[in-house]
Amino acid sequence: MRVVIQRTKKAAVAVEGKEISAIDEGLMILLGIEDSDTPDDIAWLCAKIVNLRIFDDEQGVMNESILQKPDHDIMLVSQFTLFASTKKGNRPSYIRASKPDFAVPMYEKFIAELSRQLGKEVKTGIFGAYMQVSLVNDGPVTICIDTKNKE
Repeated sequence: MRVVIQRTKKAAVAVEGKEISAIDEGLMILLGIEDSDTPDDIAWLCAKIVNLRIFDDEQGVMNESILQKPDHDIMLVSQFTLFASTKKGNRPSYIRASKPDFAVPMYEKFIAELSRQLGKEVKTGIFGAYMQVSLVNDGPVTICIDTKNKE
């Protein structure tokens, strides 16, 4: 599993020109899933996300997690292109990205676990839809995490 986490002032997802989901301050997370991912990867990655100390404390130092910011939210969007391989030629290969029969249940489990650990509903895009994602990155703060690099 691979994520790109962006601290945001505002984020939204639209499908066919209609906004389907939006948050103000919080985290925009792009999630890529591959066939070797497991429920343990979901639990580990969700815990890492909600405990990342990337929000400012009273002194302006990134020292607080989203759990310490009850007015902040999370938006999660599926993103198969996170597993693009660009080793050969100029057209990326997405062979490592899971197909929907595996990815959809994992995505749904990820949403449920992240919501549980956050203590409230996580906003989402629509799996497999052609989406327009907008955000105002705060900082900018952008962090990439891959569950294959836990250690």
